[in-house]
Amino acid sequence: MSDTSADSLEHPAYGRLRPVTPFASVLLCDNAGVMELEGTNTWILRAPGSATAVVVDPGPRKKHDHQQAVADAAGEVELILLTHRHHDHVGGLKRFRKQTGAASRGYSADFSSGAPRLRDRDVIRAAGVEITVLHTPGHTADSVSLLVEWEGQRAVLTGDTILGHGTTVLDPRDGGLGDYLNSINRLIVDAHDATLLPGHGPDHPELGPVARFYKQHREERIDQIRRALDDLGMSADEAKPMKVVKKVYSDVEKKLWPAARMSVKAQLEYLRTL
Repeated sequence: MSDTSADSLEHPAYGRLRPVTPFASVLLCDNAGVMELEGTNTWILRAPGSATAVVVDPGPRKKHDHQQAVADAAGEVELILLTHRHHDHVGGLKRFRKQTGAASRGYSADFSSGAPRLRDRDVIRAAGVEITVLHTPGHTADSVSLLVEWEGQRAVLTGDTILGHGTTVLDPRDGGLGDYLNSINRLIVDAHDATLLPGHGPDHPELGPVARFYKQHREERIDQIRRALDDLGMSADEAKPMKVVKKVYSDVEKKLWPAARMSVKAQLEYLRTL
């Protein structure tokens, strides 16, 4: 007979609260997609023995079953935190806030209610843990990572800045490669030994190796785009993002090209600044 206890759960475990550290558990929303991977991770933070919890990223709109499961698992919600503005993380915020009566805080004031917006290096003490806010823009301008500490143990919630697998798309509306590389470097310095708790995909025992892979991957992509521009006889100012996508991502499924175009656009804008 298979072991179905909480301790034996592995990602993806839809509809089940999966403990990852003594103070962090995850509920995976059933909203799988090209951008969402297996779905959005909603994190519940609570030190052992704490009567309250902190919920991070309540998930998308119209996923009422997910938000109810989070509320049931969390019990008394002391605070709701948001890693960034994308709908699969914040779409269910309004309903969840009403459901729990908890204040919410994001880097943008748009998602903050009952408490001030998050600022870089804010230290939040709630649910028995200490949470340090790290502004890590690049995926979006309002992206934050949350360094959680309890009794000498550390974990970092990275939202979409670092995923559990695959690589992050940079949103050209307000994301940027320069900011993103700075954010990756910051996470390597500040949280390399912390457990990685991403917004999508599985967790990892240490952030450092994953973050260094992300940095290397971005640097390799920049080199590929430089070579593609040379082959096309174009400068970064002249190039159309989709032309570059067709050359650099020729071995990638075409359904992923729209996402690749977003990152290429951000990379071309970065190259224009050099």
